[in-house]
Amino acid sequence: MLKTATHTQENNPGLKTLFFAALSLFSLEVTAEASDNELDSNAHVWMTYVGDHPLGDGPWGLHLEGQVRRSDLVDEWQQWMVRPGLNYTLSPSLTLSAGWAYAKTYPYGDYPVAFDFPEHRAWEQITYSVKALGLEWQNRLRLEQRWIGEMERTGNDWNVENWRYENRIRYMLRTTLPLTASKKTYLAFSEEIFVNFGSNVSGNFFDQNRLFLGVGHKLSPHTRIELGFLEQTIQRRGGAIWENNHTFTVTLASNWPFKKKAKPLSLP
Repeated sequence: MLKTATHTQENNPGLKTLFFAALSLFSLEVTAEASDNELDSNAHVWMTYVGDHPLGDGPWGLHLEGQVRRSDLVDEWQQWMVRPGLNYTLSPSLTLSAGWAYAKTYPYGDYPVAFDFPEHRAWEQITYSVKALGLEWQNRLRLEQRWIGEMERTGNDWNVENWRYENRIRYMLRTTLPLTASKKTYLAFSEEIFVNFGSNVSGNFFDQNRLFLGVGHKLSPHTRIELGFLEQTIQRRGGAIWENNHTFTVTLASNWPFKKKAKPLSLP
């Protein structure tokens, strides 16, 4: 009976492991293709807070996210972003989310843009987790509607002349491997691919790929910190310039519940 259960459990995980390997191979293939074009290699540091906070005892939750991204390690700005949203938990393994994001990107690297520019995004996502091979695998599919500021120079200032609309879809596969018996310290792996689509996209349907390896530690039942390294491959607009961004990451994540405080007991 035990052997049968183990065999059934490993069917899906094998497919997921194979898919994870295929994504990694795709990343290497994309990097190889990029070698025929102009390459820009950068060292970044990303600092992130991610919060998924349940509201009361119901299925709704609040997503709060902020990111500070620095280029040339920490000397210059690369980008900053805020991404609030709402979560709706259908089951312990399935969550639907939607929200808004604002990002500002700055000139950086050997092929910098001429100006910093803003971007607004609407986003919707499905997060589905499965347990397989003794690990928990998180699948995240996110759809983004993007309004990217096209800038025009007026005197010494740059202003938004037009908002270019684009669509992007992202898929991430992530898992963690406990490093201690208490499972408080763990190894984290993830792979995420980004694909552009829509009438305003030409020359770079592939947008970027992110391959991540890090170490995490649970600070409390609701909070953890992760330190890691992310290799980001980006195809710039037009497709002629590729970025290989070697990125050190620091992430603080929390699912601390937002609940009403209990009323003090009244004396009889």
